[in-house]
Formats: sequence, structure tokens, C-alpha cells
Amino acid sequence: MKFFLTIFLTLTLLSSCRQNTQDEPLKPLAETVTYTEAFRPQYHFTPQEKWMNDPNGLVYHQGVYHLFYQYYPDDIVWGPMHWGHAVSKDMLHWEHKPIALYPDKNGYIFSGSAVVDTQNTTGFGTPENPPLVAIFTYHDDAKAKAGRHDFQTQGIAYSLDNGDTWTVYEDNPVIGNTDIHDFRDPKVFWHEDTQRWIMALVAGDHAKFYASDNLKTWTHLSDFGKDKGAHGGVWECPDLFKLPVEGTDEEKWVLFISINPGAPHGGSGTQYFVGSFDGTTFTTDQTTEKWIDWGTDNYAGVTYNNTPDSKRLFIGWMSNWLYAQETPSETWRSAMTLPRELSLTKVNGQYALQSKVFIDVEKNSDSVFSRDAIPLDQNGQFNLVSSSLGTSEISFRIPNQDVEIFFSNDEGDTLAVTYQKDKRIFSLDRSRSGMVNFNEAFGQKHSTSVSLLTSDSVNFQIFLDWSSIEIFLNDGLYSFTEIVFPKSPFNKLSIISDKNVKLTHFSVKNIHTIW
Repeated sequence: MKFFLTIFLTLTLLSSCRQNTQDEPLKPLAETVTYTEAFRPQYHFTPQEKWMNDPNGLVYHQGVYHLFYQYYPDDIVWGPMHWGHAVSKDMLHWEHKPIALYPDKNGYIFSGSAVVDTQNTTGFGTPENPPLVAIFTYHDDAKAKAGRHDFQTQGIAYSLDNGDTWTVYEDNPVIGNTDIHDFRDPKVFWHEDTQRWIMALVAGDHAKFYASDNLKTWTHLSDFGKDKGAHGGVWECPDLFKLPVEGTDEEKWVLFISINPGAPHGGSGTQYFVGSFDGTTFTTDQTTEKWIDWGTDNYAGVTYNNTPDSKRLFIGWMSNWLYAQETPSETWRSAMTLPRELSLTKVNGQYALQSKVFIDVEKNSDSVFSRDAIPLDQNGQFNLVSSSLGTSEISFRIPNQDVEIFFSNDEGDTLAVTYQKDKRIFSLDRSRSGMVNFNEAFGQKHSTSVSLLTSDSVNFQIFLDWSSIEIFLNDGLYSFTEIVFPKSPFNKLSIISDKNVKLTHFSVKNIHTIW
């Protein structure tokens, strides 16, 4: 007898840095934002309004996580870059702050990082009140348009009130530039072994490393990457940090390099290298390309400095330069990924980066449906209907075999996720997912080899938030992030596999709105 399990649920969707320069008055925050606009995520960070791209200055200080970001307050397309600012105590609920850094005489404020100068090496603060120091790229647009190669330099600014107000260093830039066309995105950290600051920069097709005793005067140390990794576009947004290899006494250094274009599915993506760093030079034996996320929409991500318990926490920009300025939101544009805790493991002799979502789902959600085990019906299907699905976490385990997962809505939009066991191929097809015609590169199917999935079962953890999906396989051994624009939030889930299969540890939770 046919067994077709359909659960109808009627739970409703839960709706719901300042630098004041003489020539750039402080701009007020929006006063009428409702966070209920079409496609607005309910538990991912978005700006109140206007354009946002790369996360910047990720740092933990005095009990809060700071999120700075590339921001243009006058339009929903890219323009003269500022640093927007938000803070959080739990990496989920964010408080919007005034703009932290404005363009000045040296140029726009491009991407960079922030550190807590605990030892007051800069002299900007005191040992009792160490400064928060931002390190960023200046972009002189007039020089760039004139065809010159010296239009990007590095500057610093500091705050003595935990990021509420900022003073720009009067002797900027701290690193000049005469002939490097793309010279940007400094990531700085304190290197314990050499007791000095280390900076990773990118220069077109490779990375450069610098050292400083005081964040003001820098010495070039070495270069990396002209003959390593993917080179389909410009290198951007480096990050360098050390991680233990789980289950061993080994430690390795990990280097992030974002690249645009040149990602596996076109446009923007972030690759990583596992190797060694001796305080001067980064080296690696890696010969294959590794990517932190195999979806299309996780770019320019970097990790936090100064985190509690030395956790390595990551946030990425959830978009792709192929179509970022054309997506169909109207008052705001783009979101950040959920924060992720990174770890390093070894599978079949290969180093692999794992990522797990770093939010307290249990504390910030309600259970919609859960079962220890669910047998598929005679057609090999399980179906669930819920108005809460559009802002949810879905998790389950399935034997390692073929599976198809479909998210759909009453408008007829469908997002398809498939896993083919024998070929070890994972695919995501958003060609019929809703609004896809704003750019020809958007509505396509993307397939990825997942050869490291060698266990007897596959664990799925999926986060839906109206206009995005983040999928984690086997505790984040693989992750996939893609944006979607269904005409209404997905409210139907179908899972199809062999009729003898049981889904285990099945759970759907409705995540509360953060607004």
C-alpha cells in the first residue's frame, strides 16, 4: 500500500564606526526600514539599505564581534567605498552602527582588516586602553581612471572607544605604491614567534607579506603564488592563519585567496592553500585547487582576529561579481553568509578545511518537525509542506546513495539539489528557482566532485533564508552557498531516493527573525 507522508503545517513565517570628516558629514541611518522587503533574509546580516560587498575588519573586542563591510550609502550598486559597521554579541543578532570610515584625500576606503593593539605598539592608546586599529586599502579613483598603476596604497585608522569613532592616521599611507596595478586588501595579525605584526597583501596575481613592529612602518618579506593555485582573474582578500589538524598533534598554516573571475562555476570564489609559514615566507606542497565553498556565492570571506578561545571564525560576502549589481532587491543589495567556525582535517591523505555554522540554532528557533527515522514511501519519497520552511534549518542523515532534494513554492518555483553516489557528484540547479533572467549566468546548474565523501552515510545540514541556501555535507567537509530569488519563500520540501531508504535524525527548525 502506498505510503505518502505529507505534513501540512500552518506556522507563519516570522517577520518579522564613525569618522566624521570635515568634507563628508555623518549620514544618518535609515529610519523606516521594515526588513520585510521582497527577498530580505531574516537571519543573515544585510545592510539597512543600499549596497554592500566584502566583509572587512573582522575583530572581537570588549565583548562584541565587529563586522565592518564595503558600503556605498547612496545607491544599490557599487560606488565610492566606505566602511559600514555592525556589532554583535552572538554572531546572529546585529546592531547597525554609523559608517566607520569615509573616503578622504587619499581615496576610497577599500577592503582590509582590524586588530586589537594590545601592547599599544602604535602609541595610539595606552596599555589600559589599547587601540582598535583598522588597516585598509586606499583607492584613488582619479589615478585609476587616468591609467596609472599607483592608485592603491595602504592606510590605517584607530579607535579608542571600541569602534564607535575613528581617527585617521595623519601620515597615511603607511605603504606606498609606484607600479603595482592591483595592490590591496591587507589582512594583519600578530605573529607570536617573531613578536611582530604580519600583513598579507595581494598584488594582481600573487600575494605579498610584510612585517612591522608598530603598524606604521612596514618591511616587505616575501611573495607567494605566481606559480600556485588558480589564476583565472585578479587575486583579492588574502587571509593567513594557523590551525591544528584534528585528531593529531600537527599544526598547519592556511592561506585564503579570493579570485575574480576564475572560480569553479564562474565569476568569484575563494581558494585556500595549506602549508607552512616561518614568519617570513609561506610555502606549500599543494598541487590541486581547493575552495572553501563550492557554491557560486561565497566570496571575499576572511576570519576574525582576537576571538575568544582562539576560534577561527569566518564570514563571506554572499554574492558573485558576475551578477551582484543586478540581483532583484530594490532598497538594499546583498547579504553575508552565516558565520562559520573553521577546522582542518585530513581525509585520504589530503588536508581539507571544514566549516560549521557558528550560531546557536537551538536557542533561536522553534521545532517544526522532527523524527528519529522516516521511511520513504513506495515511490521513494518524503514530502513536507510548511510556511516556516523559507527561514529554516533542515538536517538529516541518509545512506550514501543517490538522492534528490527539491524546494518549491505555490508559484511553481523549484530549486533542485542532487547527489550521485557512483560519480560522487553534487549538483545544485537554480534554473527554475524563481527570478533568474536578470543575468544569463545566474539560472544554471552547478556540479561539483565530492570525492572525499567516503563514509557509509551523508549528513545534510541546510539553511534556507528566502533568498539564499547554505548546504553543509558531513559536518562541513563540503559547503555550498547560493543565492536564489523565488517569487515567494519556499514552503515545500521533497526528498527522493530508493524506496528502501530511511532518513534518520530528521529535523526542521524555524529560525527566528533577527530584526
